[in-house]
Amino acid sequence: MKLFSTEFQDFRFLNKKHEFNSFGGDGENHSPALNWQDAPAETKSFAITCYDPDAPTGSGFWHWVAFDIPTTVTALAVNAGAQSSENMPAGSIQSINDYGLAGFGGACPPEGHGPHRYIFNVHALSVEKLGIDASATNAVARFMIEGHTLAKASVTGLYER
Repeated sequence: MKLFSTEFQDFRFLNKKHEFNSFGGDGENHSPALNWQDAPAETKSFAITCYDPDAPTGSGFWHWVAFDIPTTVTALAVNAGAQSSENMPAGSIQSINDYGLAGFGGACPPEGHGPHRYIFNVHALSVEKLGIDASATNAVARFMIEGHTLAKASVTGLYER
């Protein structure tokens, strides 16, 4: 499987529009465009996650967890992760991120902390639906995603303030 973005290259910097618009950030909080290909034939749905392992929390920071994305979808447009979910494919669900908000929460590392990695993953899943809704914690959603992952691919963006 392959995952890429038309907005940044692997291990290159995200744009200001991908910065969070709170917690000291003043970006647009837009999720980047993502495209994937070569999923296993037995794939029944997709999930997207975004994780910052460099966040000074002891356990990283989850910026986005979305699931139940239909197999007819192989790309998400800029700002698909909007909190309203209006830009996500029909039937998709977005969990609450570590900011405590639904959908994508942009990059916002502490000022002067150096570049952080934002690892975007697409998971090809063995089930059409995970059987949970948007009220499930992102930890539960990630547990369910990992338990049904057939294959996954990643692209990593960098960001610093």
